[in-house]
Amino acid sequence: MSNILIIDDERAIRAALKDLLEFEGFQVTEAEDGHAGLDAARKNHFDLVLCDIKMPGMDGLECLAQLQSMY
Repeated sequence: MSNILIIDDERAIRAALKDLLEFEGFQVTEAEDGHAGLDAARKNHFDLVLCDIKMPGMDGLECLAQLQSMY
């Protein structure tokens, strides 16, 4: 089973993606911003990360660059 991390500051988008992916059999973790996403990635291994680009604080590109250095 694939483990997916969703990083998005909009709760409705996270919830919709999570519902769809869980329905398809994936294990999903949500994070409300880049910092929470990095924290989640430090605790778990993810096969796929879906990340919003425009977020307050740390934007998605910075978050993905830091995630890439972790994997």
